[in-house]
Amino acid sequence: MSDDLADWIERTFGVRPADTAPFVRALTHSSREGDSYERQEFLGDRVLGLVMAEWLYETFPDEPEGQLTKRFNALVTGVVCAEVARSIDAEARVRLGKQAHSDGAQHSDNVLGDVMEALLGALYRTAGLDAARDAIRRLWADRIHADARAPQHPKSALQEWAAANRRAVPAYAIVDRSGPGHAPRFTVAASVGKDSVTAQGASKQEAETAAARALLTALEEQAAASAKPRRRK
Repeated sequence: MSDDLADWIERTFGVRPADTAPFVRALTHSSREGDSYERQEFLGDRVLGLVMAEWLYETFPDEPEGQLTKRFNALVTGVVCAEVARSIDAEARVRLGKQAHSDGAQHSDNVLGDVMEALLGALYRTAGLDAARDAIRRLWADRIHADARAPQHPKSALQEWAAANRRAVPAYAIVDRSGPGHAPRFTVAASVGKDSVTAQGASKQEAETAAARALLTALEEQAAASAKPRRRK
């Protein structure tokens, strides 16, 4: 497994580590015996944040801090990290306990997002910041240029819409939480006054974001329909 893992690391990150142990740890979920990825996830999260902030600062020299922050927040979410993890086939290499594997934790955005950050932590520890920077810039390259304008977070967009239309401040409430601890599903209700929708996500934040997006769409459609002139009979 060590040679196979080293080959995968080299293909994925462009470096061949002398010691694969940090990468084994980065792929190990807490449901399995031994050290899990949690400490390296903590480190990798900071490495990703630093590299992404530096990259955005260089790439969009004319954008103010607020716009850079919007781009940053959109690029480092757990969902995006999970997408990147899938793109490098980390999903097939996650080491899980028997029950977690049966529950499909290897497909969870929460788990894969954490694993991706832990892998970046392992890369930083074994090969340094330059190697981590090169890997992040390659793996996130398509995403950083995906939006010509800085994306706005759905919760911020909903709040601005509510303020502009003199509506109540958006509110969020957890309606349900289901699933095992390593792969939870949250159902959240987002409301503006009497208008409300629910949405699900792998985390409270993800569910709130989905609910805000759905409610904003519904409110905009409702407003557009009300603005249409009525035909005279």
